[in-house]
Amino acid sequence: MMIQRERTSPDISEFLRYLASHPEAENSLPTLNELSRELGISVAGLREQLEVARALGLVEVRPRTGTRRLAYSFAPAVKQSLAYALALSQTHFNKYSELRVHIETAYWDEAVTLLTGEDKRELENIITLAFDKLHGNPIQVPNEEHRRMHLLIYSRLNNPFVTGLLEAYWEAYESVGLNMYAGGMDYLEKVWGYHKVIVESICSGNYAAGRKALVAHIDLFAHRPL
Repeated sequence: MMIQRERTSPDISEFLRYLASHPEAENSLPTLNELSRELGISVAGLREQLEVARALGLVEVRPRTGTRRLAYSFAPAVKQSLAYALALSQTHFNKYSELRVHIETAYWDEAVTLLTGEDKRELENIITLAFDKLHGNPIQVPNEEHRRMHLLIYSRLNNPFVTGLLEAYWEAYESVGLNMYAGGMDYLEKVWGYHKVIVESICSGNYAAGRKALVAHIDLFAHRPL
């Protein structure tokens, strides 16, 4: 005889449970006093739960329009935790960077096949802008283009956990100062040479070559001159 186990709901606050079960919360939420009566908790306790939801990027609070539920994103929660980890020790960035490498390589095939023609044109535009900066006068490090290129490649996965982890990586990348790292023109030319191959491979449909260039580019970063 098979014993059925009772399913338990996730251990979340009353306010988060309310958010998850009321679709109309996307438009607006009742006042704190109304919610307090409905949920059976104090206004002070509800305000604390609201602040947690706000920190996690689950709600938006505006003075005139009130509070509403936001579309779910994993990134705010990861960014908060990762920022704390980096405050403890910046060596945590290296571990998180390893995770990012595994994510990008594991999801490569799925991600690139989902890209649209518009996405590919945007990738080509990013490469053009990056080289314009590198070869301009004065020379500029294409930090924003670097971030945009990588995030765009994985943007069609429709997986908030993957995109959230990657978004958090780029926030951390900037917070530890790697966006300010130049490494000399030779290094930057090599990095963007790989980026160009990655994008050209995606646009031509040669995804295996693109993945190979991605791995080589990551290896170059791991052994960058200090």
